[in-house]
Amino acid sequence: MRPVTRNNTICARLTDAPLGRMVVAALVALLLLAASDLPAQVHSSARSAAMGGAYTGLAKGVDAARYNPANLGLKDYQRFSIELVSVGVNVSNNSFTLDDYNKYTGAVLSTADKQDILNKIPGEGLKIDADVQATALSLAVGNLAFTVTGFAAADINLNKDIVELLLNGNTFADTIHVTGSYSDGISYGTAGISYGTAIYGSGSRQLSVGATAKYIHGLAVEQLVELEGLAATYETGFQGSGRAVIRTADGGHGYGLDLGAALKFNDTYTAGVRVQNVLGHISWNKGTQEHGYIFEFETATVDDIEEDDYIGSDDYSIDIDGFRTTLPTVMNVGFAKASGRLLWAVDWIQGLGNSPGASTKPHLAVGAEYSLLKMLPVRAGYATGGDKNAAFSFGTGLRLMGFYLDAAVFTGTTGSVYSTKGANFAVSTGLQL
Repeated sequence: MRPVTRNNTICARLTDAPLGRMVVAALVALLLLAASDLPAQVHSSARSAAMGGAYTGLAKGVDAARYNPANLGLKDYQRFSIELVSVGVNVSNNSFTLDDYNKYTGAVLSTADKQDILNKIPGEGLKIDADVQATALSLAVGNLAFTVTGFAAADINLNKDIVELLLNGNTFADTIHVTGSYSDGISYGTAGISYGTAIYGSGSRQLSVGATAKYIHGLAVEQLVELEGLAATYETGFQGSGRAVIRTADGGHGYGLDLGAALKFNDTYTAGVRVQNVLGHISWNKGTQEHGYIFEFETATVDDIEEDDYIGSDDYSIDIDGFRTTLPTVMNVGFAKASGRLLWAVDWIQGLGNSPGASTKPHLAVGAEYSLLKMLPVRAGYATGGDKNAAFSFGTGLRLMGFYLDAAVFTGTTGSVYSTKGANFAVSTGLQL
């Protein structure tokens, strides 16, 4: 480990800025350090996204490798398919809709407006999620599939005290905490090989199992190891302190395993279960560092400030030994009607731990696809629960001589784009025979 490199600074004297600005600057700096430069579970399959993510019982070909490798063992689910590119993006928050954004952006906020904004933020704080998943040049032949996928996720949470401070400033006998704020992010790429095989068959009934083995190349990680701090105002002045410690890396490698089982009851109905990232991990060994930021200011007032009254801050960066992170383990259980003009599916998604891209809160997704014209399917879905916003989804596709182009978008709880709390969309294109 190399010696610590420190940058010691003495901030501006208290007479250089109003009291409220001083407190805001110190706390916001602490939060921005924890929340900035994060590398960005979301559906790269636009067909899945349009159906709310209810896809475990319907995925075929390349999609089967991602959503349930056991489907590759079902005779009717084996497809020769090449996916050229598929991208899914989600940036969302837990508090404000597009309508709120249009209402308040650029406006002069009244006291009632500020209170309305605060009322929309849950007690746990303002949460912001960013998730991206993309695949390129993936191939499925029979009961085998090869996939290349990139994934990134970031979770950021701001304590409600911080938002109130930014809106209203600090007041007498007020204490501002950063406890409950956090940020974590990770990005990596995977190369996987999937295989599914039937282990039982009787007429149209089939039972299959499958697995996807993945090599994982870590691109970047940023973890908030420690965050604490407060600022309090008193009759005699104000004081506060805070500390943030962040661990980062810019390279690593690891392995992961997805396991699945699928049961085809007859020519119409199918059920399946998949557990993603069993024993999945990344060992980070490139550019591993710890970064820290500390500030402290003593009781003082603007009126009786003296020459020696300052706000002190200290930040450092040090090289550290390599470390290991585990990937989010998620279980999907699905049931689907998989034949006819009208298809539908229901999925239960359960994270087996809380981490960027997964939540232990259960998530329910339902979706349907109707093909009046086989070449122009229409899709819709609804998803709720977990750590994501409840939302409707809509999409369509084009099927022409094996070529497909799918697109999907999520809206809010009313189905209107103005009720959405962020941006969530997906596009997929390729060839399936």
